[in-house]
Order: sequence, then structure tokens, then C-alpha cells
Amino acid sequence: MVRNIFKSVFFLSLILILSFQPLLAQEADFDVKAKSAILIEYETGEVLYQKNAEEELPPASMTKIMTMLLLMEALEEGRVKLEDKLVCSEFAASMGGSQIWLEPGEEMSLEDLMKAIAIVSANDASVVVAEYLYGTEEAFVRRMNERARELGLKNSYFYNTNGLPPDNPDVQGTYTSARDLSILARELIKHKKVLEWTSTWIDYLRNGKSVLNNTNRLVRFYPGADGIKTGYTQEAQYCLTSTAERDGLRFIAVVMGVEDSVTRFEESRKLLDYGFTLFQPFVVAEEKEVLEIINIPNGKEEQAKGIVEEEIIVPVRRDREEEIRRVIEIEKRISAPLKKGDKIGTVKVYRGNLLLKTADLVIDQDVEKASFFQIFRRIIRYQINSLTALIS
Repeated sequence: MVRNIFKSVFFLSLILILSFQPLLAQEADFDVKAKSAILIEYETGEVLYQKNAEEELPPASMTKIMTMLLLMEALEEGRVKLEDKLVCSEFAASMGGSQIWLEPGEEMSLEDLMKAIAIVSANDASVVVAEYLYGTEEAFVRRMNERARELGLKNSYFYNTNGLPPDNPDVQGTYTSARDLSILARELIKHKKVLEWTSTWIDYLRNGKSVLNNTNRLVRFYPGADGIKTGYTQEAQYCLTSTAERDGLRFIAVVMGVEDSVTRFEESRKLLDYGFTLFQPFVVAEEKEVLEIINIPNGKEEQAKGIVEEEIIVPVRRDREEEIRRVIEIEKRISAPLKKGDKIGTVKVYRGNLLLKTADLVIDQDVEKASFFQIFRRIIRYQINSLTALIS
């Protein structure tokens, strides 16, 4: 009988090992046809794959990720509005490469210019926005380099807003790395509005007279893809910073220095597929789920429920769900009156010691302040219960 049990355990172990072989082989043999590449998980920034990720290379139009970030931050700070009308300068109109053919003196809304940058990588639109925000492109570029240092980008230098190479070959042009671009992209898409533009396949400007057709083919042909930026110059070759989200999981992939356009999309797809194969979504809490019963000593109702308003999902490697733990921290003093939705604590989700996500724990109902007589009766009841417990 012992021998039969041993055989059963042996064969079960063998089946489990064989079932994981494809994934293990994929991790060991995975490679990308690019000079440099990286894949990260969005929530944690964990690096899942990298190849020459620190190498300094020209990013071409992926430079505009920083341009878009500074614009989104200006919007968030209230310094500009999407409805603002911007006027194209002669300098901005002189840009070559990808453009929307702005004329000197032409007026266009900030939102339309942002669409042009995000969807068709318009060089002229990038300069118009830069001049509007900081007066000159040079001042805007100084801010780009300052922001790079703030974000801890170690291998980046920005020469202009759009990634075009300098006319003078002796002048240092923009360079960055796949790792720096992944950090930058992760920061950009915290501003969810930008994904509305980068995920748009086709749009129009000038009352339908100008067509915007997205240069990123993944947003149409890869499930969940919604950004971010393509790039090409002769020096940089074909590049792409892409992102995709499915069932609460998001990954960011960067490929740089690819020989042709088709291959950059194929290799980006391969990276994103790898992420979705390796990870699965883990539901920590359902929408409106009750996580805690809260005592409110001075409330008309002595207790209320602590809930999360939105579903909490975190990424976890397949078959490692046991690594996820949820910690609830209740605020020290909770007193009535309270309004439904008021914060009463925090939900923290960890993988090991790594903090993955935080969410507010809120109260599920209005709680009025108790009257003097209600509180008095509670004190009497508490004393009676304490005395009864002592006697028994």
C-alpha cells in the first residue's frame, strides 16, 4: 500500500512539473528582436523581461511621452484647459516629419493639438503646445530634463519636444533608454484621460477636413491595447512604447531599434502576451464588499459597515495567490455625525512585503449623532453587562 501511495505521489508530481514546463521554458528562452526592450507590470513596476534596457538610444517620437506628461500635469494643476485656443508660430509650422500641416497664425484647441500628438505624432503640434505652456520650446525642454531628473530617469536627455534629430550632426540629440521610457510611460498613464487619445484609431480635425489615423496598429488589432507612442527616424529605427489592459491587469512594453515597422508590432505583441501569460488578476475585494464592522460610540446607530466603493484587483503570478495579503487599518477616532462614503480607514494590499495598492475604507450609511439620553442608556447598559459578567 505504501508503494502504491508513493507511486501516486510520484506521478502527480511529474504531472505538475510537466504542466509548468511550457511557462518555464518560455521564461528561459524568451527573446525579442530589438536593440533594447523591456516589459513591466504597471501596478508595481516589476520588470518581467529586459534586454539592454539601460542602453542610451534615440527614441524618435517616443520623446512625446514626456511632452504629453508635462501637458497632462499642467491640466491637472489647472494652468491650462483643453478648451484653450492656441496659435501656431512660424517656428512650430516649420517642423518636418509627422505633422498636421499647421499654418503660421492658425488657431486650434489644446485638446485637438493633444489628439494630433497622441494619435499621429504631430511634430508641429508638439511645439505649439510647448510654446503655449512655457513661452518657448527651449524653456519647455529645460522642464523636460528637470522632470526626467525628478522621475529618476538615469539615461535620458531631451534635446527637443518631438524627437526630431538636430540639423547639426555635432549637436547631441535626444537619447533615453527602454527602462527610462517604461518609467515615463507608467507616470503618463496615471492620467487616464491620455488613454482616450492614444487608444483612438481614427479621428478628425478642422471640422472633418483632416483625418487622424493612429500610427500604433496595436490599438486596433491587439485586445486591450490603448497606447502609447510609436517612433521612427533613420537613426533610431522603428520603436514603440505600448500598453494593454485586460481584466484589471496592465503591462507596458518598450522596443527600440527594430529594423522594420511590422517587426516592432510583432515583438511588442510578444512582450505583452508574455505578461498576460505570466500573471492573472486577483480580486482582493468586490465592489461594495463589507470588510469591517465599525463601532461608533456616539452614533445614533452604534455600528456601521466599512466597505470599499470599487473592486480591488491586483496582479499575481499564476498559482501564487497565497502571496497576497490584505491589511485593514481603522482610523483611531471615528465619531458621529458621519455621511455615507466618509473615509473611516484604509485597505492595504501586499505581496509579501511589497505594497501593491491602497484603497479607502468608507462607511456605508449616514450616521447621526446620538442624543444625550441614548448615550446615557448605553453607559448604564455597559455597566450592567460588566457587573453581570463579573458576578458570573
